[in-house]
Amino acid sequence: MAQINVTNLTYSYEGSFDTIFENVSFSVDTNWKLGFIGRNGKGKTTFLNLLMGNYDYSGIIATSTHFDYFPYPVSEDQGRECAIELMDVWKPGCEQWRVICELGKLHADAEILYRPFDSLSQGERTKVLLAVLFSGENEFLLIDEPTNHLDHRAREIVKQYLQEKRGFILVSHDRDLLDACVDHVLVLNRQTIEVQNGNFSSWWENKNRADQFAMAENEKHRKEIASLKRAAEQSRRWADKNESTKIGFDPVKEPDRCISTRAYIGAKTKKVQSRVTQFERRIDREIEEKEGLLQDIENPAVLKLNPLHYHKERLISCKDLTVRYGQDAEPVLRDFSFELMQGERVFLQGENGCGKSTLIRTILAEGESNDADCKDGQSGEINVASNLTFSYICQDTGFLKGSIKDFCKERRLEESLFLTLLKKLDVDRVQFSKNMEEFSEGQKKKVLIAASLITPAHVYIWDEPLNYIDVFSRMQIEELILTYQPTMILVDHDVRFRDKIATRVVEM
Repeated sequence: MAQINVTNLTYSYEGSFDTIFENVSFSVDTNWKLGFIGRNGKGKTTFLNLLMGNYDYSGIIATSTHFDYFPYPVSEDQGRECAIELMDVWKPGCEQWRVICELGKLHADAEILYRPFDSLSQGERTKVLLAVLFSGENEFLLIDEPTNHLDHRAREIVKQYLQEKRGFILVSHDRDLLDACVDHVLVLNRQTIEVQNGNFSSWWENKNRADQFAMAENEKHRKEIASLKRAAEQSRRWADKNESTKIGFDPVKEPDRCISTRAYIGAKTKKVQSRVTQFERRIDREIEEKEGLLQDIENPAVLKLNPLHYHKERLISCKDLTVRYGQDAEPVLRDFSFELMQGERVFLQGENGCGKSTLIRTILAEGESNDADCKDGQSGEINVASNLTFSYICQDTGFLKGSIKDFCKERRLEESLFLTLLKKLDVDRVQFSKNMEEFSEGQKKKVLIAASLITPAHVYIWDEPLNYIDVFSRMQIEELILTYQPTMILVDHDVRFRDKIATRVVEM
């Protein structure tokens, strides 16, 4: 057991004028199961890279422990090699028998080590990388988003696996995973950093209480400041008026006045002016106590959606649909029947490779064209209501390059409205001048979400929209969907997101 002590850590990317960390100090224990929480772009992955020694920084990170990082980088050439040949590249000195033991705990057969890495499914790749990661000893492990792109079954296996482990930082936006696998949280708030005992739910409950207390204290200080300002202003006016009577008076109207009263009036005025000064000091103290109370309040902006209404209730139907890629290929989707009624929010659920994305692509292709060429490799019935408008979010963000201005121009989006929506999704204004390839994965995903939200549609089709999206934005999107109740087809493996907004789950 050791400590990681961070003192006055300051870091910003070279050539960028936004600071990621500024004079940050905290300590964590290497025996903890530490969940790392924060909004997209706040610096979670950056901090893991700082621990790994990949970037130069100012300040001190003091520890005697050794770090290792998930996921290991895999180049295009390495992807053609087997994992058994890559293990020693990823973790020098890695022992094969330890990796095989860890694979067993992940419900995976050792034979996947002898297949080209690129040929493995996303779940198999994750299991191999985690098995290698945990095959060492006396290391503090940095685990960055291990469940992205995993189906529900694979997520459950990874969750159960991590429950039995200790000594790691887990970066994840999956609330279910964080609750199950961590005993402490490291939170990048809006302005501060905190370390707290417990999991996501206990921290969230504590945060809501703290936010409510901060808002109540802020309101109390605000009223006190207003009251003190009124009292100070009244006293100041009285003092000024009284001071003006020291010199000059009408002896007929004020026969009791004489020149000797000047000293008395002056002393009385000085006493009132002193009271004004005390009021002003109290006002300054109240303002000082008020400052910072709301600096970490999460108050997400209200999002809007403009779903279109269609004149028919049944929008999409398919019966005995079979889809294959190539005449002699095995079907990706076989004898599948499905329908979507207006107002439904249908989640497609199943293991990776069961045909969820294939079904989505088939529906989109059918909606765009009824040409026979689009039906090659396809049999059965599929009917999409005519002139149906779709708003689609795909899994991939790799195609996002260039400026936001060019992106809006290409998609015919109103730029000012699009930027406003990104700001509401908590993308900092400083990002707007950058090219999108410089964005974090979460920020790229928010670009796609904003583009979908700004597009009026009859049906919103979202394929894994929440990968890399922070928990605060997930809650914000949940509230949006529940408020406007659009017709949707979704693929997403966040259990809490699904349970909150799904009207129907289709097992594939």
